[in-house]
Amino acid sequence: MYAIIETGGKQYRVEKGDVIDVELLGTEKGSKVEFKNVLFVNTGSSTKVGNPHVDGTVVIGELMQEIRGPKVISFKYKKRKNYRRKVGHRQNYSQVKITEIEESGNGS
Repeated sequence: MYAIIETGGKQYRVEKGDVIDVELLGTEKGSKVEFKNVLFVNTGSSTKVGNPHVDGTVVIGELMQEIRGPKVISFKYKKRKNYRRKVGHRQNYSQVKITEIEESGNGS
């Protein structure tokens, strides 16, 4: 069984036991997180496609920790003008472990 959820403007394909990195959620470590924007659910025998979301389906996860992503370097350069700018950036993420996918029988 898997689902496609939307959080932080991005979509993730998740199964029970998966660990995903999402945009910062602003909750404490070890707390439960509910993703209600479920776009698609596949149970193996049936599929449900949301319009735009699947009603009655919730993906529940546990916030493991907050981590930082890899460093991304932006370098601006103009030839023969002695112009160089180097900027680095590391994005902060929340690491979430998916514990279960709950669905009720009234989905569309």
